[in-house]
Amino acid sequence: MILVLTLLLVDDHAVVRQGLTMLLNAEPSFSVIGEAANGDEAIAQAAALCPDVIVMDVSMPGRDGLSASAEIHASQPNVAILVLTMHNDEGYIYQARQAGAAGCILKSAPHEALIEAIHQISRGEPYWPTSRRKPQVEEDHPLSQREKEVLTLIAKGYSNKEIAHVLVISVKTVETHKGHVMEKLGIKARHELVDYALKKGFLGYGQSSAISDDSSE
Repeated sequence: MILVLTLLLVDDHAVVRQGLTMLLNAEPSFSVIGEAANGDEAIAQAAALCPDVIVMDVSMPGRDGLSASAEIHASQPNVAILVLTMHNDEGYIYQARQAGAAGCILKSAPHEALIEAIHQISRGEPYWPTSRRKPQVEEDHPLSQREKEVLTLIAKGYSNKEIAHVLVISVKTVETHKGHVMEKLGIKARHELVDYALKKGFLGYGQSSAISDDSSE
């Protein structure tokens, strides 16, 4: 008798979800029981369906996949989460681990690897890319030191109030710096800020390098 794993697919692109559903349902040991287009839907569907495995995209409008993964893992620790990403670097791997994901796979990986990854995390075995690119922080981005500090903390999941506390500045000043960063980078949403920070290696900054001792506004 074949043990069938129930799956929840989370991606903001309907075509991607449909393709994954067809691919995974073709496997006798898989059954896709639900889909979600964003993090909030994923949390609701996970609670309602209690799947064995969630295949979770990272970058989505509204609540992103990492934030949703963290909330699902906190309330349903037995659900295995496999993060889908386009970026094979330490920043994304670190964020996925922190969010409670059991594994991470590149969107460019062959479908056989996806199938194996799902089986592996369902057995309680982590699945992480074996060849990772260490993010390189670009030195020519047009951000001030304080703006880099704010961006780094946003990428680490800090709220505006928490950032204000860490940097010893007001919440209004945090919002001003965040607005300047978004304007300079041509970014309109918070999840895009996180994506930018991960791609550019800001998560690799430590407290000593990204966050200075200067507490002035």
